[in-house]
Amino acid sequence: MAAVETDHDAPSALCSEFLNFSAKDTAAKWLQVSNLPKEVYQHLACYVPKIYCLGPNLNPQNEDLLAPLLLQSPLEWYLCGEEPSVGLAKLEQNNQPSQLCGHVFKVGEPTYSCRECAADPTCVLCMQCFLGSVHKEHRYRMTTSGGGGFCDCGDTEAWKKGPYCQKHEPNISDSSQKDPLANLSDEMIARTYNVFSIILKYAVDMLTWEKEDELPEGLEPPARGDTYYCMLFNDEVHTYEQVIYTLQKAVNCTQKEAVSFATTVDRDGRKSVRFGDFQFCEQAKSVIVRNTSRQTKPLRVQVMHSSVVAHQCFALKALTWLGQIIRYSDALRRILCQVGLQRGPEGENSSLVDTLMLCDSKMWKGARNVYHQLFMSSLLMDTKYKKLFAIQFAKNYERLQSDYVKDDHDREFSVTDLSVQMFTVPSLARMLITEENLMTTIIRTFMDHLRHRDLHGHFQFERYTAQQAFKFRRVQSLIGDLKYVLISRPTEWTNQLREKYLEGFSAFLELLKCMQGMDPVVRQVGQHIEMEPEWEAAFTLQMKLTHIISMMQEWCSSDERVLIEAYKKCLSALTHCHSGFTDGEQPITLSMCGHSVDTIRYCVSQEKVSIHLPLSRLLAGLHALLSKTEVAYRFPELLPLSELSPPMLIEHPLRCLVLCAQVHAGMWRRNGFSLVNQIYYYHNVKCRVEMFDKDLSMLQAGASMMDPNHFLMIMLSRFELYHIFSSADCRKRYNRENANKDVVQQNNTLIEEMLHLVIMIVGERYTAGVGQVECFDEIRREIVHQLCIRPMAHSELVKALPENENKETGMERVIDSVALFKKPGVTGKGLYKLRPESAKMFNLYFHHYSRADQSKAEEAQRKIKRQNGEDSVLPPPVLPRFCPLFASLVNILQCDVLLGILGAVLQWAMEPSGGHWSESMLQRVLHLIGMGLVEEQQHLLSSAEDNDTNFNFTLKISRPGEAPANTPSILALLETLQNAPHLEVHKDMIRWILKVKLIQISLQSHLIGSTVRDKDKAERKRKAEMARLRREKIMAQMSEMQRHFINENKELFQQSLEELDPSTSSTLDSCDSTLFCVGPRRWRAGGSDRRQVVTCILCQEEQEIRIDGKAMVLAAFVQRSTVMSKNRKRPPHNPDKYDPLFMHPDLSFGTHTGSCGHIMHSHCWQRYFEAVQAKEQRRQQRLRVHTSYDVENGEFLCPLCECLSNTVIPLLPLTKTSCRYCNKHTLDFDLQLLLVDEEKPLFGSLPCRQDDCLSSLTRFGSACWTVSSHATVQNHFIRLLAALVPDPRVENTPCILDIDMFHLLVSLVLSHPAVFSLDSSGLSADTAQLHFLHLVTVAHIVQILLSSVPEEVQMEQESGGAEREEEEKVCMFYNTLRTHLGSGLREVDSGWHLWCCVKAGILPYLRAAALFFHYLNGAPAPPELHSVGEWEALCGYLCLPSNLLQLFYNNRELMEPLLHGWCSHPGVRSSSVHYSTISYFRFPRESNHLIELPGDYSALINQASSFTCPKSGGDKSRAPTLCLVCGAMLCSQSYCCQSELEGVDVGACTAHTFACGAGVGIFLRVRESQVLFLAGKTKGCFYAPPYLDDYGETDQGLRRGNPLHLCQERYRKIQKLWRQHSITEEIGHAQEANQTLVGIDWQHL
Repeated sequence: MAAVETDHDAPSALCSEFLNFSAKDTAAKWLQVSNLPKEVYQHLACYVPKIYCLGPNLNPQNEDLLAPLLLQSPLEWYLCGEEPSVGLAKLEQNNQPSQLCGHVFKVGEPTYSCRECAADPTCVLCMQCFLGSVHKEHRYRMTTSGGGGFCDCGDTEAWKKGPYCQKHEPNISDSSQKDPLANLSDEMIARTYNVFSIILKYAVDMLTWEKEDELPEGLEPPARGDTYYCMLFNDEVHTYEQVIYTLQKAVNCTQKEAVSFATTVDRDGRKSVRFGDFQFCEQAKSVIVRNTSRQTKPLRVQVMHSSVVAHQCFALKALTWLGQIIRYSDALRRILCQVGLQRGPEGENSSLVDTLMLCDSKMWKGARNVYHQLFMSSLLMDTKYKKLFAIQFAKNYERLQSDYVKDDHDREFSVTDLSVQMFTVPSLARMLITEENLMTTIIRTFMDHLRHRDLHGHFQFERYTAQQAFKFRRVQSLIGDLKYVLISRPTEWTNQLREKYLEGFSAFLELLKCMQGMDPVVRQVGQHIEMEPEWEAAFTLQMKLTHIISMMQEWCSSDERVLIEAYKKCLSALTHCHSGFTDGEQPITLSMCGHSVDTIRYCVSQEKVSIHLPLSRLLAGLHALLSKTEVAYRFPELLPLSELSPPMLIEHPLRCLVLCAQVHAGMWRRNGFSLVNQIYYYHNVKCRVEMFDKDLSMLQAGASMMDPNHFLMIMLSRFELYHIFSSADCRKRYNRENANKDVVQQNNTLIEEMLHLVIMIVGERYTAGVGQVECFDEIRREIVHQLCIRPMAHSELVKALPENENKETGMERVIDSVALFKKPGVTGKGLYKLRPESAKMFNLYFHHYSRADQSKAEEAQRKIKRQNGEDSVLPPPVLPRFCPLFASLVNILQCDVLLGILGAVLQWAMEPSGGHWSESMLQRVLHLIGMGLVEEQQHLLSSAEDNDTNFNFTLKISRPGEAPANTPSILALLETLQNAPHLEVHKDMIRWILKVKLIQISLQSHLIGSTVRDKDKAERKRKAEMARLRREKIMAQMSEMQRHFINENKELFQQSLEELDPSTSSTLDSCDSTLFCVGPRRWRAGGSDRRQVVTCILCQEEQEIRIDGKAMVLAAFVQRSTVMSKNRKRPPHNPDKYDPLFMHPDLSFGTHTGSCGHIMHSHCWQRYFEAVQAKEQRRQQRLRVHTSYDVENGEFLCPLCECLSNTVIPLLPLTKTSCRYCNKHTLDFDLQLLLVDEEKPLFGSLPCRQDDCLSSLTRFGSACWTVSSHATVQNHFIRLLAALVPDPRVENTPCILDIDMFHLLVSLVLSHPAVFSLDSSGLSADTAQLHFLHLVTVAHIVQILLSSVPEEVQMEQESGGAEREEEEKVCMFYNTLRTHLGSGLREVDSGWHLWCCVKAGILPYLRAAALFFHYLNGAPAPPELHSVGEWEALCGYLCLPSNLLQLFYNNRELMEPLLHGWCSHPGVRSSSVHYSTISYFRFPRESNHLIELPGDYSALINQASSFTCPKSGGDKSRAPTLCLVCGAMLCSQSYCCQSELEGVDVGACTAHTFACGAGVGIFLRVRESQVLFLAGKTKGCFYAPPYLDDYGETDQGLRRGNPLHLCQERYRKIQKLWRQHSITEEIGHAQEANQTLVGIDWQHL
């Protein structure tokens, strides 16, 4: 007992101590003492353990209340020297607000970057600054933040223009940037300095404290209890599930508690899982360690004394407090920076900031986050200290990175992540390169971490373990840092910058040396490779470095001296690499066509060859830059161009291209997929800029410095084709050779590839420096060639173009000059289509086309030419001129070796192939000849200026071979070939060549070919005219034939026309011209009209629907629905008290029946359904996967259209007697509402599937009531009628306002026949139906007048005399009601107003009634109801007077007592008295809409970023999801918000669908920009969102970041799916089409 009492006393003792505490006095005492740190430490030692960590659960309310009072308040008093609130306010008032915004982003908050003005993509604005900046009118990119960065508004280095928003615009008056400390008194500075240094040191000591059981000196608590915490730390190795399972075992807690522990550990980085004495906690620790150490290293667990934990908790609080205090004044911020960066007595790395950085990887997540935030709000917000911090960061760079690589937390929780804040600032980056040699440091650190090398010193990634892969991924962040440093090019260079940059460049060359030749491959012969070699790591490295290599070249190009030095360094590095390559390869001499060259013997198909040649490629890039910047022509003496050995330069790139050719030719099949993948990436848009493109440039550079004949012979030798073309009788290639078919095939492909390479070497001139072009010409040409394949969406084009380091392709600047944009419809994307005039740039052998692209483009271009009536030839395009350095490349076209090759192929083509030559080979040869002619034409045209031309292609191709062979000339061969029957395909190209040659000759003889050209034009015009006449003639013949056919089969067509228009055929039958669907004069079906013949979709048998025929059924789907509901929140009726006979007009949910309209025999369907069930049961339990339908719930897919169904409706014939019943209120009503909303007429616009569904439902009702017992039905009928005609024997009938009138009408009509047999009054059933209709209609009018007369708002409009009578009658009627009800009803004077109200309110009911009787009695609809205007026609069709009030006044003596009875019902009385307070159900009921969405998507992102998870105290939700039906924001896809539904754990969205949509839900996942459809617990699919960018495309996953705007049509389409209850069907179709959707656990969303 005593123990309990002391427990009670303790808090009260504490309370009194707290109450007596005075912060002011404490601060005053501190001002007097000599040793302030000791005093403050004593205070903390006394109070911290009393406030924090007093029990198993931390108590934040208590702590947040007491810590400011007892710990922070004295510090603030001491700091200000007065009441803190006053002192801090003064500071804030005197403060010069910073121009930097510095807003730190929350997770998921929208960030904006201007694609025109940002210095690099990391420069971003927060939403407020963006909206107030000039950039919102520019092209911007919108993304969601991962949290942690800050807004760069106000940073002049981050923006090329517009650095300030309106809020941060600097004051012009206060331009003198004076020291902020000048505003403070010296004492205040001293005091601040004292407080900051004590508190910061305390916090740093505590957060980096490693002992679990004792405290730093001066902080030992006065009394020490045996209380410990078992503290679990986060790691990124174990999964949630493992941690939850372990915790349940270790500290026997429930699943729910374990989930909450795991969530907190993941969020904060640590959590105490047990509190008690040392032993108790130690035991839990050992269980956790034992359980998690089997596969991996165990979870980190520590048993810590409660006082240590308490001080660590307060240390975090103290850092947060420092962050808040410095917001008041820049002066305080500056003092804190000073304190943090001040060196301690130990010298190097002894400041508090250094200590924190270097202990980063030892701290837990929460602690790291807090101090990173403090750094960002202090050091990084002050320009002076940002620089000092950056220097310290760079000094410690290597250590910080090694710590990060060893650590397992994500980069965003590491201090290394702050590099982006410093390295991207251009001035800081330059300073760090020159002063701290940062570039070299980063590269060397990177190389240190990749230690695996082979004998030649290349990187080796073989047998790549998971551990290494993890490490490699982390090491890649260094490349990111290097990219930040290089991202903005220097405009002016200092000598120091040159020196340090070139030093960094040398380090980079060392890195590339390790990559040059890595992962070599050798061709497998005989058997398939056993182990696929590791290739991905090398390519990952290459991809990461691609932008770095490009940026290095850009830096070099901005300074001539740097470029020359870099070129020399690169060349010597390459030579160094090559010196090791050539040994052992013996020299040989090649000779051909009278030329000979010395080279080495080397076979790609036998030796090692590597695809990684970054050094050669870098040199190729620098070589092109020498030409582009004209350094090569201005300082030739400084460059080693004369020492270059071209054969050495081209050797490796050529091997690489030959390797690709041989892989295409199928020679490397046995090397498996790894090689195929490497070749794919080599050409892929992500890598090609620094791989394939540069290899081509290198070959161009080498060839331009060699004799073209020598170059081609070396090339033939590497392609292993030299033996074919060098033999004396190569033109008779295969006459004697009966070579192996495969070899012939391979050689053919190699010859094609070789010719293609020649085409590319001569024809690819769109690289600046190789040809005389700008970089935009290159992009323009890329776009043209993509659009030549087919019109493309913006995103497809972006994917096909290489991105630079700023994620830009440069496409927007040129796209409009070559393409036209076509906007999308309700589906699909916007497309760019090539402008016709741009097609002349088309080159069939464009170097970035894959094989597939090339054939598609060729087909598309020929088709367009044929459509335009032009020749379908695709000639080589006119090319830009080469730069002088590369000018000699054109000579390849006219050199002897090439002409020899071309002649040989043309000679082979003289005979049909038989596999000895190929069509593609000939096509390439013709293309090359064409290129020669076009080139010559350009030379002739330009030689008018420079008078000498040594390019004489025509002459060369018309010269026959030398004796003794005397081979015919190329032209002679072409003349012969143009008539060869087996070359039909190539005729147009050969003719084009011969024609151009004629023009050429006439050009040369200076008869500049106007004559030929005019003749040619006239000829073309004549041909086009002939073609047009022939087309017209054919069209005329066709339409004549059609007319003839129709005349012959007149009856047939007449019949089909009548079937199409039911109104014409039916009016012929009835002598009376008006049609009634109800009452004694209703339309009666003749025998032929009653017949209905349908076909079963399963057995294809035709069947007439008869009472004695085989039963036919219609597949249907019944579901709950809240689409029409006005209050979804209302709980469903209590089943014990609910009277199902009457339906309330306002349900919380209804039933909806829909059908796909496909008909089957009932026995066929039964068989099909049983088969589906059996199949489901046969599948073993463990293989049971979710299908898109749930057999246990009776679901199946319609056998024909795979539409989800769960029931069938029998089809019944139209009988003479009408006795049916069906609760089909929702369907009729729903349909007529949909038609109103879509402004369609009532009849004639229903799809046949809905038409069939309605008619079969209505008729099915009849059978339901004929089979029930007579007595029951009669009893029902009497109760139903009593609601309108009061009967003393029937008790508790509902009040007239609580009945849905249409439902009542249907029930009365369908239950009446059971009573009809007892009726002796001689009334026909039809008359009874009409009477019911009249009676219910009057009741409905009363209902409307009682509940739905609005305040008079609109002005009265003068109606002509036409409706005067109605208005008077309705006024009288309303006043009659008022006399019955007394003062309950408001006075209304305007008859017009009342009549409008009645008309509007009753129209939906009349439309529904018309549909009902139409299907019930089969009466065809009058033609007027096929159009939209309808009141008179509708009343006529229903046999009602158009002035509905006559129903009352014509039978007044009958109606008066009924009216009195309705009004005296207590329900009506009570509701009319409270009329003003109760918002009763109103008519006409309005359709529900999905919620309004904002026009700009970023508004939604912003709304979602401030949404916190409702269950885990203020935590940000990871997947905020918006319900489009009611607008609720939910925390989806997370453990925290799961709830239990019918025994299953479901996520927030699934739970919400049952509350809001009766099991169907439509959501927008805000972070993914994706619409989510859910149905039930197991079904769902994703759907395109209604938000589009300016290019008419959705951006699911927000990857592209283009601004998104709401597209109303698409949103309406989603709304229509919802209103038509097609969501479930849509999900079914999506899941059938895409099996991966079936595997998703939808219930967890």
